[in-house]
Amino acid sequence: MIRSICFVVAAALAGAALQPAPAEAQQNFSRAVRIVVPYAPGGTSDILARLIAPKLQEAIGQAVVVENKPGGSGNIGADAVAKAPKDGHSLLLLDVGTLALAPSLFPDLTFDPQKDLAPVGMIMFAPYVLAVSPSTPAKSVAELISYAKANPGKLAVANSGIGGMNHVTPIRIAKALGIEWKNVPYRGGAAATRAVVAGESQVIFNGVTATLPFVKNNQLVGLAVSGPERLKSAPDLPTFDEAKLPAGDAGTWQGLMVTAGSPPELVAKLDTELKKMLASPDIAQKIADLGGTVKADGPAAFRTWFADNVKTLGAVVRENGIKGE
Repeated sequence: MIRSICFVVAAALAGAALQPAPAEAQQNFSRAVRIVVPYAPGGTSDILARLIAPKLQEAIGQAVVVENKPGGSGNIGADAVAKAPKDGHSLLLLDVGTLALAPSLFPDLTFDPQKDLAPVGMIMFAPYVLAVSPSTPAKSVAELISYAKANPGKLAVANSGIGGMNHVTPIRIAKALGIEWKNVPYRGGAAATRAVVAGESQVIFNGVTATLPFVKNNQLVGLAVSGPERLKSAPDLPTFDEAKLPAGDAGTWQGLMVTAGSPPELVAKLDTELKKMLASPDIAQKIADLGGTVKADGPAAFRTWFADNVKTLGAVVRENGIKGE
């Protein structure tokens, strides 16, 4: 009798072992996941977060909520994720180039991006268009450089705010080429673009989606585009490399990060699911609609890229005495 009971119990346990584990145990996500976007709704980071959230929710079997925490040049939202529980349930989606600038721009930063945040994966790269006001006597990069050298300090370069990538980029270029121009901050990229269209400032380095329509409407003169290749939507624009301009990697780099110290298996799951999403044609098309290209680099490549940019961009900030706002 006892032997029979033991056999039944053993059989039941063996049968249970053969059953698939509950979804929660398989994926290790135990509750809702939040994606923090450290900017106001409507921007590129916000659009991307709301694009991937439902797909990630389906993949992990838990709710995925997008939370906008704007302010402090993105540092408020980044700080929230940096100080969140180390359980993989708090994610950060933002322009990681801007985040790489933060340690050198803000000496009193309350977190360390390299120590307190861990990379999950890159999402997209969107290049910058170099454009000038039609009133500017330069219709090519060579003419712009020649004019800037002959007229030091005369050209005003509009940017979306002190310490942003499109502020640091013209500083990098001016230093490398030995030219001098004024950097004029505006309240956001739209205001900066309008200022160049109006001739209030003469030069701008800005995202493709926001800038190219003005080039196509002849309100701005496009001179070059950053990134590794010419734009399909504007094939006549040479790349920075072709035009002999430095900072060919300038642009918007969007990536996904997680609180450092989160379980490696959860980070690996997020990386795997993110790569699947980015491989789908519909996501790739939506990223293209934003003026970008898919960048599916995983944690290792992302970490190397980020460390290189913290070092390179930090040197530009320190050498030029740039202070964040």
